Amino acid sequence: MNRYVALGSSMAAGPGIGPRAAGAPRWSGRSARNYPHLVAERLNLDLVDVTFSGATTAHLLVDQQRGASPQIAALDGSEDLVTVTIGGNDVGYIPLLMAAALPPMARRLPLVGGRISELLDPDIRDRALAEVFDSLTAVGSALRRRAAGARIFFVDYLTLLPPAGAPAPPLSEADADLGRHVAATLERITADAAAATGCEVVSAAAASRDHHAWSAEPWTTGPARYGVPLPGRPAPLHPNGAGMSAVAGLVAAQLSRL
Repeated sequence: MNRYVALGSSMAAGPGIGPRAAGAPRWSGRSARNYPHLVAERLNLDLVDVTFSGATTAHLLVDQQRGASPQIAALDGSEDLVTVTIGGNDVGYIPLLMAAALPPMARRLPLVGGRISELLDPDIRDRALAEVFDSLTAVGSALRRRAAGARIFFVDYLTLLPPAGAPAPPLSEADADLGRHVAATLERITADAAAATGCEVVSAAAASRDHHAWSAEPWTTGPARYGVPLPGRPAPLHPNGAGMSAVAGLVAAQLSRL
């Protein structure tokens, strides 16, 4: 059986999509129905899933996360397939959208108002985006060294927001536009980093343009009401079951191409 190692953040882990993966750390949010598990089932692969909610590129390469080793430690050189979904936490993408969905009064609260203002500051987001190419390139290069014989797929983020001009309540137009800018830039930079390091891209963002969180057939969830996620449901502003199934299909289709 071919060995498959899945790396990444919550957009790969699938928090809130039941059931939880066997043996997964509590805080990882790792679902037994995330796209890595679905790909492994479909193609009869031997899966090692170390995806972890909240992960950054540093958690992939050097930093422990809640006691878990850097994710790259899961690679031993025997892999046939590696997938990675990462970068959004480096640039504050989902936290930005979560902050934008909070009631306006939250921005005036002393303990969180400053953080919300920082997340919604276009200049600060642009500075983070300017740095993430090097981080993603470092990930691609390290994966290529550690898994020299594998096909390595950067799986980018499912589209969350509707197209420009379409409402995305409760987000304001300005905040939604900032979210679109961050998402589009991250999508482009991910593709550039993959190309620069001899990796491949699975374009989940492009495939899901018509399946955003406000669409009739969403592959992602919308923001939580009052910022409070519901237990037993997919996490707000994250893939739902349909989205994970769609991404698994994209990964399988990419694997079929030589």
